[in-house]
Amino acid sequence: MTKLLIHGVHAPGSALFFISLQCLLLPLTLSRAYATQTKHFINCGSSNSINYFTRNFVGDASSDSVSFTKQNTSILSSNQSSSVSAIYNTARISRSPSSRYVLDRTGKGTHIVRLHFFPFASTSNLSEAVFNVYVNGLTLLSTFQVPSTTNFPVVEEFFLGINRTKFVIYFSPQGSSFAFINALEVFLVPDGFIPDSAPNVGTVYQINVGGDEVFILAISSLWRSWEPDDNYIDVPNAAQNSTHYGRVLNYQDDLDKCLASEHVYQTAKVMSVNFTNGKLYRNTTWSFKASANARHLVQVHFCDFISPSPNTVYFNLYFYGNFTELIDPYGKNGFHVSGLVKISIGLLNASIYQQAYLNGLEIMEIIGSWDSNYMPSETDNHNVGLIIALVSGSITLLCIFGFAAIFVCKYRKPNKTDMSVWTPLPAFRGGSTLTEQTTHGSAVPNFHLGLKIPLTEIHFATNNFNGKLLIGIGGFGNVYIGTLRDGTKVAVKRSQPGSGQGFSEFQTEITVLSKIRHRHLVSLIGYRAERLEMILVYEFIEKGRLRDHLLEICIGAAWGLNYLQKGMAGGIINRDIKSTNILLDENYVARVADFGLSKLGPLDQSQTHVSTAVKGTFGLYVYSFGVVLLEVLCTRPSIDPLLPRELANLADWSITCIKNGNY
Repeated sequence: MTKLLIHGVHAPGSALFFISLQCLLLPLTLSRAYATQTKHFINCGSSNSINYFTRNFVGDASSDSVSFTKQNTSILSSNQSSSVSAIYNTARISRSPSSRYVLDRTGKGTHIVRLHFFPFASTSNLSEAVFNVYVNGLTLLSTFQVPSTTNFPVVEEFFLGINRTKFVIYFSPQGSSFAFINALEVFLVPDGFIPDSAPNVGTVYQINVGGDEVFILAISSLWRSWEPDDNYIDVPNAAQNSTHYGRVLNYQDDLDKCLASEHVYQTAKVMSVNFTNGKLYRNTTWSFKASANARHLVQVHFCDFISPSPNTVYFNLYFYGNFTELIDPYGKNGFHVSGLVKISIGLLNASIYQQAYLNGLEIMEIIGSWDSNYMPSETDNHNVGLIIALVSGSITLLCIFGFAAIFVCKYRKPNKTDMSVWTPLPAFRGGSTLTEQTTHGSAVPNFHLGLKIPLTEIHFATNNFNGKLLIGIGGFGNVYIGTLRDGTKVAVKRSQPGSGQGFSEFQTEITVLSKIRHRHLVSLIGYRAERLEMILVYEFIEKGRLRDHLLEICIGAAWGLNYLQKGMAGGIINRDIKSTNILLDENYVARVADFGLSKLGPLDQSQTHVSTAVKGTFGLYVYSFGVVLLEVLCTRPSIDPLLPRELANLADWSITCIKNGNY
């Protein structure tokens, strides 16, 4: 068998893929045997050993070469089923943020790390567990959850380069949830199984093309399973299944034998120039969904039982339909692909025999690199890993600034002039007064801004405020997505009874937004005040709220806030800074929104006072943005009532951490 790796060229806006073509040539000679692996096969949550398809799974409570966090507990299935192995009748569960298994390394090089999950019936509802799995800062599974509807175990497989004598794998619950695992495998694979350019990968697809589902039960194939290709082929009639069971396959060395089972090489999808159902197909395509933001390793397997003799069958291998490689089963080729993984084989006119075939393929996601020589201390926990992963460069500086502001401002006595002087709003029960006179429009000022929008136009844009167009509910009222007659998409904010804000906030919003234009601030398109209606129309920010995305655009938000403070004469303080009021446009540019509670500074030199209608100061302005940055760091809301009291308030918990020196 010939194994090769050729690097593709990275195209703009696409994922980068590598290929390793596995070509089994007949006949070849068998060489050295792959040593039988005995470690580590762990039966989690048990003290008993269980034999499972030639592997001896040792109970983690009695193993000499593995240790686990002692506060973990074990649970037993309350309804043990004969349809699954006994290794799935127990589990190790933990609610600790730094639960871990520490294993002795079995040898230097690439190891398979295989995690087994099965949510059996028990006193703990395992299907509700949500957790992360990582090794030394490298995430293997993120917010992982096993669905309760599954009747079969879920097995996640990874290949990791391990060079340290100890290997540590962490199980970190998400929020107030817990983590669990039924069985764990960590063992050495032959040298060269995974190319050096992709040392850490996770298996996404293993496809037995032209064959049935294969459960590998022997060490020779590393106990790997393969699924049929029927769910991935675009046109089933374009190629036919071809089986050659009973053919004796000879391997050049043991690595070749481990790469794929003989069951994979004895079946294939084959196409030829023969007409199928009255139609001639020139190619066959398989489509697979894969992350566009990740790199992938693709291995394509061929076993030539088609060619009557060498150099008589050539065919094309396509990737995403726009990159072609000539495939000679006795030659070497590679590829590059982008986006959705579409793999095709096609007939070649220059070939003596017009045939093409494929036996198997694998798609693995490259999950990055990590320092395998690093050994975490006993005090390491997942918060440190998350902070390291989320924070870098200038965001870190902003967060330090936020921490300092929180520490200083938390204990500052509020200025009496900051107290609200709003009177009740009878019609809306809001935060300011709207009299009978104002409801008819005479007291509603015309700002002469050219921003008034007819009410009929607003009703048209929102389809009469159709509930299906509701995209949010804020302090002022409901927010709808709409489309103006010229096709402009807008966000329409409509006042709501009992919302807590009224005409004063409405007027302030218009005053502030009419004076500012900045790429990091949301723009006001228009407004309407008529009868009891107060409506604001903004540019529609396509990507939604900051809290709904990875919060890597904090700098943009900071620039917007800086402009309000220093870029405007007299300055403006936005007193409602929170993650739900920082929006992202189609280019993920941050826009600070919601200025109804803003505090206006002096607008000219003759104006020496500031409005007493104040709900915040510059210190609290900084404090609020500090809380937003903490949400970025900790990936949790500012208030989480589901957490214990001492952890529920993010700002208070952060101050406690600072005082205790826990950064």
